[in-house]
Amino acid sequence: MRALLAADQTFDVAKFLEGAKSAYQIVLGAFWKGDANALRPYVDDHVYETFSSAIEQREKDGLVLDNRLVNVEQTLITEASADHDLAVVTVRFEADIAAVTRNKDGEVVAGSLSDAVQTRDLWTFRRKIGSRDPNWLLIETDEEE
Repeated sequence: MRALLAADQTFDVAKFLEGAKSAYQIVLGAFWKGDANALRPYVDDHVYETFSSAIEQREKDGLVLDNRLVNVEQTLITEASADHDLAVVTVRFEADIAAVTRNKDGEVVAGSLSDAVQTRDLWTFRRKIGSRDPNWLLIETDEEE
């Protein structure tokens, strides 16, 4: 964090975490709905391709996600760095998600909306230091075990 704060004096931890939580909700919602276009402004090319491919495969398989983000319990910066003119920050999201997968007939094939599962996701964001654009791009996602 020290390197990031030294490189970007305008970095505000609370504001960043608030924005990261919003991005988490927006990106998950768009992915679950199968709306790859809605993902585009929030993710880099690699993440976009990965999510788009998963959406396409789900559509080919005739599956629909009926997921709900029940609660985001915690957002925590686990890693931060500044290298040249790029800032990179990894956030751990602890959230409860009710996940259901339905087939083309609407029948539940996996999951349950009445039983939320706790997840721990690690999302890494990048932003050019000093950019007029305040938004960060999601460059990597992972699950913490």
